[in-house]
Amino acid sequence: MPILAAGLLLGLSGRAQACGTNGNVHWREIFSDQGPMFDSNPEPARNASVTLTLRVCHDDITSANIKYYDSATSQFVWVPMHYASTDSTGQFDYWQGTIANVGTAELYYRFQINDNQATVWYNASGLSSSEPIYGDFFIIPGFKTPDWMKNGVGYEIFPDRFYDGNPENDVYNGEFTYDGCSVEQHSWVSGYTNDAAYVNGCNSEVFFGGDLAGIRRKLGYIKKTLGANILYLTPIFESPTNHKYDTANYYKVDPAFGTNGTLESLIRAVHGDEDGRRGYIILDGVFNHTGDTNCWFGRSTYWKEKCRVVGAFQSTSSPYYDYYTFEGWPTQYASFFGISSMPKLNYGATGSPVRMQIYGRRRSVVQNYLREPYRIDGWRLDSAQYMDAGANYGSDATNHQIMRQLRAAITAVNPNAEILGEYWGDASSWLDDGDQWDSAMNYNGFTNPVSEWICGTDESGNSASIGVSQLAGWLWGTRADLPGDVQQVMTNELGTQDTPRFAQRCSWTNGWGTYLGLILQFTYVGTPMIYYGDEYGMMGGADPQNRHTFDWSRATLANPAVALTRKLIKIRREYAALRVGSFIPLVPDMTGDLYGTNEVFAFARVGRNHRLVVVLNNSSAQSNVAIPVWLAGDAIGSTVKDLVSGAQYTVYENGGRGYVNVTVQGHYGAILEQ
Repeated sequence: MPILAAGLLLGLSGRAQACGTNGNVHWREIFSDQGPMFDSNPEPARNASVTLTLRVCHDDITSANIKYYDSATSQFVWVPMHYASTDSTGQFDYWQGTIANVGTAELYYRFQINDNQATVWYNASGLSSSEPIYGDFFIIPGFKTPDWMKNGVGYEIFPDRFYDGNPENDVYNGEFTYDGCSVEQHSWVSGYTNDAAYVNGCNSEVFFGGDLAGIRRKLGYIKKTLGANILYLTPIFESPTNHKYDTANYYKVDPAFGTNGTLESLIRAVHGDEDGRRGYIILDGVFNHTGDTNCWFGRSTYWKEKCRVVGAFQSTSSPYYDYYTFEGWPTQYASFFGISSMPKLNYGATGSPVRMQIYGRRRSVVQNYLREPYRIDGWRLDSAQYMDAGANYGSDATNHQIMRQLRAAITAVNPNAEILGEYWGDASSWLDDGDQWDSAMNYNGFTNPVSEWICGTDESGNSASIGVSQLAGWLWGTRADLPGDVQQVMTNELGTQDTPRFAQRCSWTNGWGTYLGLILQFTYVGTPMIYYGDEYGMMGGADPQNRHTFDWSRATLANPAVALTRKLIKIRREYAALRVGSFIPLVPDMTGDLYGTNEVFAFARVGRNHRLVVVLNNSSAQSNVAIPVWLAGDAIGSTVKDLVSGAQYTVYENGGRGYVNVTVQGHYGAILEQ
C-alpha cells in the first residue's frame, strides 16, 4: 500500500507536532501532484519549461530538490527548489523548482525533502524514508489527452435495448438463422426483465428493436435531463447478433439499427449545442476479430449469399486469405478465445492488407468514420491487447507497434480524437509513453475497487470485500501508474455491458449502493461513464441479464437516483476542481490515519478557484464524522456548504487545526464547497 505511516509524529490531539527546522520532516502536510496548483504546465509542448510546486508544513524544511530521470540521456538531473509562499491559513509552505527545458522525451520526477540532515522522498506513489525506485510523476512532452474528455460526462448505450425509434427496421421472427439459432424478435417493452427470454441457448439472436432512431429520439434525456455530453455506443455495424461484436461489414450500419444516413443524423444531433454544449460520440471498434459472416471470411451459409467476393474460408486463392491465420484450412484458424464465429484478423507486418484496411489508408475503417460525413470523435478499441499477429492472449511488441500506428493514423485526421482502450488490468504499457491510447476503461482503478468496497463483490459479482484503507491504497496505486492527463480521461464506470449490473452486485434496496457509487463516480479523478440504466439502479446479472431494456418509466427526475445523477453532473460541470483538480486524501490521509473509522472515505479535489471536500459513508446508518479539512486548506472559522444536501458547516479548531463535523446518511455522501 503506497500510503505509509512510518515517521509520523502524533500529538495527543491527533495532529502532527509543531513543525520547525528541528531535524524532523513532517510527513502529513506534504503534497504535490500534477493538478493546476502544483504543475504549471501539465501537458507541455516539446522543449517547454515546467515549474513544479511542493507543499510542506510551514517553516518545516531547510531545502528541497526535484530529481528527474531523462529518458533521452538515461541520466538523473537535480533541480534545487526554493521557498515561494505560505498559504493563507499559515499551515503550509510552497516550494518551487523549474525544469527549464523538458526536451522531447519522457521525464520521470520525484522530490527530495530535507530538514537539516533528515530526508524524506515523495513521488506519485507517496512518501518514503528512502529513495523510491518506482512510481515517479510523469512529464511527456508533446502529449495531450482530449480536453472534451476531461470536461465531459459519458453515457454508454447497448443500442438494441435502449429504445425502438423505428419499428419498421425491426427484424422479424425467423428472418434468418445463424449459428443454429433462429432470430427471435420481441415487441419493445420498457424495463423488460423476463430472464426466460435470454436463456434459450440463443441469447445473441434475441432482439428488442432498439436502434439509432431511438437514441436520436431520446437524446434530450441524455443531454438535457441528465446533462451527459459524450455518447459511447457499443458496436453498430452489420452483424447477425444483437451485440454486434462479430462484425460482418464495417462500412455498413446494421439494418436493424438503421442506415448510414441514420448514423449521420444521430451524429449531427449529438454534435449540436442546443443545450449550450457541443456533444461528442465514440464508436466501438472491434478490430481484433471479425465475424464469420464477414465477406472477408465467408463461412456462414446465409451471409455468404450477401457477398460478392470469395472469402478466406471458401478458397485459399481468396484475396482475403491472408486477413486470417489458418493452421489447417479451412476449419482450423485463429479465433478470439477459441470462438469459431469470431476469426482473428492477422495484422502481419507494417503495410499489410489488414493494417491498411483497418486504419492505414484514407478510407480505412478507422479513418472513414473520423472523416466527413460522419466525423465521430473517437474510437473505443474492443479487446485491444489482442490485436497482434495471431496471438490469442496478452500483448506483444507487435500489438504495441499496431497501436502506435493506429494512433498516428487517428491523430493525423483529428488530433483531438479520443482513443479509449478496453483493458481490465494495469493498462500502463499502452498509456505511459503518450504514443498509443489516450485512456482505458478503468476497471482496474475504479470499477473493481469501488465494487469491492461498496458492494462486497468484485466487478464480476464474485464475493470480495475491502475496507476503506485498502480502497484508498488501491486508488492511490492505480493513479500512480499513469500520467496525470491520462488519469483525467480514464473512464470510470460502475458497470458495463461486460459486468453484472452495479445495483445487482450491491443488492439494490431503496438505492443502497447506487447513490454512494454515483457520488464517488462523479467526484473521483477521471471521466464518468454511465452505463445506460445505472442512473436509476437497473438490475441484472451477468450477460445477457445486464442488457435488459431501458425502463423509461423510471427515467424521470421524480426518481431520486436520476435526480441525484443530474445534480452530480451539474456540480461536476460547475467546478473545474472535480475535472482536473488535485486529489488530496483526507480520511485516510496520506499517512494512513483513519481517524477511528473504517466506513468513511473522504478526500479533497482542489483547483485554483475552489476546494471541494467529498465525504462518503459506506455504513448503513447515518454518521457524524470529523473531517480534517485543514489538509485541503480550509481555514478555521470559515463556512462550507454541502452541494448535495444544502447543509452548511463551520470549520472549527481542534489542536490548532480545522475540522468539520459532517452528518452523512447511510450509503450516501456529501460534497463540501468553500
